[in-house]
Amino acid sequence: MASEKFANPPQRPPVFNYTPEELSAGIDKIIETKRGVADNVIASTTPETATFQNTVQPLLRTDDETVGENFRICFLQNVHPDAAVREASLKADGKMRELGIELRMRDDIFQRVQAIYDNKASANLDTESATILDKEYTQYVLSGLRLPHGPERDHFKKQQLELSRLCLEAQNNLNNETGGVWFTPEQLEGIPKTDIDVGDLEKGTGDNEGKVKADFKYTTSTPLLKYAKNETTRRDYYIAETNKVNQNAPIFQTIIELRDETARQAGFKDHADLTISAKMAKDSEKVKSFLADIRTRVGDGGKKEIAVLRELKKQDYAERGLDFDGEIYAWDVGYYSRILKAKEYSLDENEVAEYFPMWKTFTGMLGIFEKLLGLHFVELDEAAKARLSPTGNAKDIVWHDEVVVMSVWNDEASGGEFVGYLFLDLHPRANKYGHNANFSIGPGYVKADGTRNYPSTALVCNFSRPSQGRPALLKHNEAVTLFHELGHGIHDLVAKTQSSYCHGTAVMWDFVEAPSQMLENWCWTPDVLRGLSSHWKSGEKISTDLIDKLMKTKHLNEAMGTLGQIAIGTFDLTVHSPDSHEAVKKLNCGRLWNQLRGEITGVKGPEAVGYGMEWGQKHATIGHFVGGYDAGYYGYMYSKVFSTDMFYTAFKENPMDGEAGRRYRKLVLERGGSMDENVMLYEFLGREPNPENFYKDLGLA
Repeated sequence: MASEKFANPPQRPPVFNYTPEELSAGIDKIIETKRGVADNVIASTTPETATFQNTVQPLLRTDDETVGENFRICFLQNVHPDAAVREASLKADGKMRELGIELRMRDDIFQRVQAIYDNKASANLDTESATILDKEYTQYVLSGLRLPHGPERDHFKKQQLELSRLCLEAQNNLNNETGGVWFTPEQLEGIPKTDIDVGDLEKGTGDNEGKVKADFKYTTSTPLLKYAKNETTRRDYYIAETNKVNQNAPIFQTIIELRDETARQAGFKDHADLTISAKMAKDSEKVKSFLADIRTRVGDGGKKEIAVLRELKKQDYAERGLDFDGEIYAWDVGYYSRILKAKEYSLDENEVAEYFPMWKTFTGMLGIFEKLLGLHFVELDEAAKARLSPTGNAKDIVWHDEVVVMSVWNDEASGGEFVGYLFLDLHPRANKYGHNANFSIGPGYVKADGTRNYPSTALVCNFSRPSQGRPALLKHNEAVTLFHELGHGIHDLVAKTQSSYCHGTAVMWDFVEAPSQMLENWCWTPDVLRGLSSHWKSGEKISTDLIDKLMKTKHLNEAMGTLGQIAIGTFDLTVHSPDSHEAVKKLNCGRLWNQLRGEITGVKGPEAVGYGMEWGQKHATIGHFVGGYDAGYYGYMYSKVFSTDMFYTAFKENPMDGEAGRRYRKLVLERGGSMDENVMLYEFLGREPNPENFYKDLGLA
């Protein structure tokens, strides 16, 4: 029972009870407001009289006042059960993207921003304001504002609008993908009932009579590729999943051509050069060298790991009396990695999962944040939701009945102040966002009257539902994922910036993953993991023996996994840095993806068994490429340098050191994107970051 102190947040939670018409009207009002303020700024200033206070500040203030509703309206396309609401949300998102391009390409605003930027040395700006000014000026330049007025700039704007539309269309295709493969129950032999209950799958009719449908959600794809004994089943599913949104392939081709055209038009060498110039890395050649260096370092390890799996497959085929062609294929990796865990480490993932019922594990994770960061979490029951709801109706502050709402506070020792709201939507549904992510649905900021607007953030995941009389259970890798995404949510909640512009995770794209990646280490710390555990039936803690076995698998096939990430990052950089515009037009992205995956990982795919090099369009399924990570996927690996350095420096010896945790909260999390991330890291580490601990963690130092 929450104490009275934590029962009455000073701010009500947001509502999600929009009709499609209200979504449309709401976004139109926001657009009208933002345009009006921009016009007022222009009417009341000139480039000569423009200051941060009379030009940038009013625009920021309007963003603050509208951003919460804006984010929530556009968020609903990912999670709402009503198709009409999702469609209205999608259209609203498109309108906001168009407005963003329109405002970003207003020369009258840019003239004033440039004048302020040119005189910033004498402007006496605080760190956050100076950081915002630098970022704003850079974004105007990247948006083509150095182009001459007239047809050239008009064409640039037209292409930007088309890019925005195409990216939204591609993401929507991913969200609404409902495909699958029809198999007989016999073809799914080997998959534990606790992972996929064949009896619960959609039953086929007509040509598919006697078959069941294996969809492409994580909760199906992961266990199928890990457990299905029949290699043909795994191969057919792997190929079908790779081609699940082939309508995105021509869209992606158009996107990379438009990105290349507009980057060159804006004066950059290519799109990678443009985007990376505004990130921590600054230089695309530096990024390519970084990926190439890691590839060289882990290459031999990858070959050794493949050899181990190949030997396991050889033994397996001999035991089953099957002919073995001497190869390990992409659809074999998950299957034989699981067998390797069982044989070499005596580790059964499902046995481990029995000690990690999802909700108990999640509340244990909250307990870690309470100890480390001085927080307190209160789950709102139906009565509390109704009492706090602006409408008096508990259902209006969630978008689905399954959503859990928590109020988040500083603990009593830290002052007991309110921090914000955490929303949890953790299981898969039809037409729901299919991956695991955190969404900001209301950034924090300081209001005009000096009081604080508190943030709201949503954890949207796709973990298996309760089944077979058991609660939802987390495999260890799923626990790592949950902790990672929760880390993004905590970053979003505890940030304390003046403006919503740089709140929470609004940091450089190649740093944004670092805080969450660092937290993954807690799930590889024996004492912490034991503390999180509670057998779903007996409540017993996981045994030391089982934890020891699990710890030994931390770096299992890590070289292969690292090479897989490098392959994706290399593809991303390759398509976004062609030698010429003619070169990008000639790209065959499906072929390129399949070539790079094979060359870099060393694992063969369908091309090796007669399907040809154009057998799949995996790149068309990667939402990152159309969702902000374009020429930025390298950031997952790049930010690991920072995350590993932070963990080894501050937490390796004592992961539950509350003093170190609060220092981390103050120097990193609370600052959001309000200052140069390099300076932030220097202040936290006490030195420049370096990759030594990153390579040490990979076993490569």
